[in-house]
Amino acid sequence: MSYKVEAVPDSYAALGEGPHWDVDRQSLYYVDLESAGINRYDFKQNKVYKAKIEGEIFASFILPVENKPQEFAVGCGLRTVIVQWDGVSAVAKVTRTLFEVQPDLKENRLNDAKTDPNGRFYGGTMAARGDIFTQWKGELYSWQAGGQPNAIRSKVGISNGLAWDVKAKKFYFIDTNNHEVLAYDYNQSTGAVSNPKVIFDLRKIRPEGPLFPDGMTVDTDGNIYVATFNGGTVFKVNPSTGKILLEIKIPTTQITSVAFGGPNLDILYVTTANKFDQPKPAGTTFQVTGLNAKGYAGVNLKI
Repeated sequence: MSYKVEAVPDSYAALGEGPHWDVDRQSLYYVDLESAGINRYDFKQNKVYKAKIEGEIFASFILPVENKPQEFAVGCGLRTVIVQWDGVSAVAKVTRTLFEVQPDLKENRLNDAKTDPNGRFYGGTMAARGDIFTQWKGELYSWQAGGQPNAIRSKVGISNGLAWDVKAKKFYFIDTNNHEVLAYDYNQSTGAVSNPKVIFDLRKIRPEGPLFPDGMTVDTDGNIYVATFNGGTVFKVNPSTGKILLEIKIPTTQITSVAFGGPNLDILYVTTANKFDQPKPAGTTFQVTGLNAKGYAGVNLKI
């Protein structure tokens, strides 16, 4: 099977993360994590609009808010805040805090977060200082409108990829520092997850050492797509067998996350990073076509 990898024009982000396809606006939202940057790639215009969030250091994720076209939930430090943005202006503003986690652990920050198929929040934290790959100070949470954050998992290293397969009743989760993908049983009506099992181990794929899994998505056939932060690859994996079905090669090393999008939800968008002076095109967002697969659009957060 031949697939094609192309750069999205003017899509650079030093630490690109959190791609989220918004059907209503036919746009891909993503963040420039360590500079509080939020970006929108307009598919029809083939153009990226970039903004900085006033007064913030981090923007870990961006989730459109249900029925509020100019409001987004964004991870800023340990707070999930509501940001006002018209999707075009170069500056965005925090209007309020939705909730905060681990307020006593000031050296932690939120990392990846997504909405489940019902519009609930799932996301987690990590250490923001020191060797982040050898610390397990994070937690994984869920949150829904009117409630408080609910801790799902403690002793998390780097809380990362999240994906749901409603048909299989599974929730998939990545802790980067454990080099593996977990599958939980998922109850869509309550949002409860339980019974985690390792379904994909990235320790032995490369002879030079373990790969670091980062962001993740799922296609309509139930396969997962796992970005590798130090591997230059997105793995398409059958979660029932753990078998690698395809290695999607990206022309840079630090692959951070993936999301299906486009008018037919058959384009795989891939964010990357330029940490520690990588050569070009590090930090570019790519689009992969010709995969003969479709995914699911991002879901708005219900607040």
